[in-house]
Amino acid sequence: MARANFNDIQAFIAVAREGSFTRAAARLGVTQSALSQTVANLEARLKIRLLARTTRSVAPTAAGERLLTRLEGHFAAIEEELNAATAMRQEPAGTVRISCGDFALSTILLPRLAPLLRQYPDIKLEFNVNYGFVDIVAERYDAGIRFGETIDKDMIALPIGGAVRMAAVATPAYFAQYPIPRKPQELTRHNCINMRFPTYGGLDIWEFERDKRVVRIKVDGQVVCNTSPHIVEAALSGLGLAYLPEEEFAPHIAEKRLIRVLEDWCPPFSGYHIYYPSRRQPSPAFSLVLQALQAKARPSG
Repeated sequence: MARANFNDIQAFIAVAREGSFTRAAARLGVTQSALSQTVANLEARLKIRLLARTTRSVAPTAAGERLLTRLEGHFAAIEEELNAATAMRQEPAGTVRISCGDFALSTILLPRLAPLLRQYPDIKLEFNVNYGFVDIVAERYDAGIRFGETIDKDMIALPIGGAVRMAAVATPAYFAQYPIPRKPQELTRHNCINMRFPTYGGLDIWEFERDKRVVRIKVDGQVVCNTSPHIVEAALSGLGLAYLPEEEFAPHIAEKRLIRVLEDWCPPFSGYHIYYPSRRQPSPAFSLVLQALQAKARPSG
């Protein structure tokens, strides 16, 4: 009977889920060549091809999909039991993986969780900066950070920040060349700095609201970014009109490097939340992360 150790199987599962040897190797902390050899050895012992490889992607074969479906749940159960065993230690330990954006990481997560890491040296935090709608269950994250109104209803979602408002801004020099927009529809005549989302590859649709009337505008411009800090930089460089949560522009607005427009079309909405699967039992390390993030959360409103 063909036999394989757990490392072989975990390597196969990682590659199948990531759809890439490069990404899977980075996730597992091994070299791409070593990971490729591990999977090849597993296929050789089973005498069947588990992954279909092309120059651009990797996907499970029919046999690989069957194996993945049958085994992945068992490994998740094993991991939960190991976490439960770890929880019996006197000191909390383990890795907590969180999917988040740049701004939430720098302004909320790192400042609030740094004291936790100093207090508990056996706790590790892994942050993945991602602007897509990540499936945290499939990607094996413990939690994600998103605005409250975008979180699926089957998740537990806890606020870690106050209400948020969007802001449309540009430099004084930009508005010296172009008229200040008085209503969202006028943005179609402006050079706008937009964001491309990795989940579906499309550009952001700018949404405004006033007196319960919602207006969604498809803008255009010379610059497209996939992270918010670069959008801020592009706006400061005078490359166009940008649209992000106001806190990302706040110091530049205060110092008049950026001028805010359409403010009456930007009502507050539910701010940053940490969310995680309702069926998952939080580990002691994750429970401490939740406590630290909620302890200093500003009240919404």
